[in-house]
Amino acid sequence: MAKKKTARKMPTFHAPPADLVTRFQNATNKLKDAEHRKMFGFPAVFVHGNMFASLFNDSLILRLSPAEREALTAMGGCPFEPMPGRPMREYLAVPDEIVMSPEELNGWLTKAKAYAATLPTKAKTPSKKAPAKRKS
Repeated sequence: MAKKKTARKMPTFHAPPADLVTRFQNATNKLKDAEHRKMFGFPAVFVHGNMFASLFNDSLILRLSPAEREALTAMGGCPFEPMPGRPMREYLAVPDEIVMSPEELNGWLTKAKAYAATLPTKAKTPSKKAPAKRKS
């Protein structure tokens, strides 16, 4: 008899606190060549099509190299799991102490951007919007 699949619990999404959004925007607006977009409805920044930082609920997350992930983990960073039991392997949630320090946050954002810039460029995917109707 086949095992019945249990439905995976979907994460709860909520808007990040306004002060976190402001800190994120202030910090990321200073980064040259960073493309601001939304990912899953949250503010995010990309370089060459690769996301390197984003907000998710109450967290600021960064995509880092293995050595930088190890360093941030030692400082209190924790694996980013948008769904329980499903961590995103290169991303860590940034400790509040770093988020609250503009200088430290800028340093970590710069590291994340530099790492993402080394990754293969991702081509933009075409929009899935329906084509415009032609007038007859």
